[in-house]
Amino acid sequence: MKILAFDTSTAWLSVAVHDGTRRLARDEHVENAHSSRLLPLVDRLLDEAGLALTDLDAIAFGAGPGSFTGVRTACSVAQGLGLGAGLPLVPVSTLTVLAQAAWRRYGAPRVVACLDARMREVYAASMQRVGDAWQEVQMPAVVAPDAVVVPSPAGDWFGAGDGFAAYPDLAVRLALGGCDAALHPQAEAIIDLALLRVAAGAVVAAAEAQPVYVRHRVALTTAERHAGARL
Repeated sequence: MKILAFDTSTAWLSVAVHDGTRRLARDEHVENAHSSRLLPLVDRLLDEAGLALTDLDAIAFGAGPGSFTGVRTACSVAQGLGLGAGLPLVPVSTLTVLAQAAWRRYGAPRVVACLDARMREVYAASMQRVGDAWQEVQMPAVVAPDAVVVPSPAGDWFGAGDGFAAYPDLAVRLALGGCDAALHPQAEAIIDLALLRVAAGAVVAAAEAQPVYVRHRVALTTAERHAGARL
């Protein structure tokens, strides 16, 4: 199965291609340059893999939550590529991707995935690995850092994501068994999840793909912009 995957929900751009036997992946810290860097990186990896877009079976992308601009970028690029090549899409929650990334790197079966949502909030979800998939113990939500809780027993849970970097005392308060605040949603982890979903037929038509915002506020007031707030 041949899959292209990418995520632009954070300051990182992550792209990977699975050609059926091997994977090629690149991660770049691009801040706000996703829109200019994504397609060139996709083209480069497809070229390295010896694949044309039409050789793929599906395109998977990090659907959010995350940066509003980044989440929209991933969805719109996936739709454009999918429509042009007649390919189905696999939208994947970025918080589930974080959990899978923690599993890949640390073997963590219980993960509190947490991304900085700006506006003094975080996107958070608690997930437990069941077989090869993830079960949401606490559904994705946007909350104040003080409102994040961890299922019991706390020491059995691993923290992942830049929400823990933005609020360093969060992991201590939650008494987590471990934490990687530098971990970001990775395209290789998206491929892990997408392979299962494509095999199960859990894909969507390109025109039907939607980003997942969790927070539905998409603009700041003038006063908030002047104060330096960011969504």
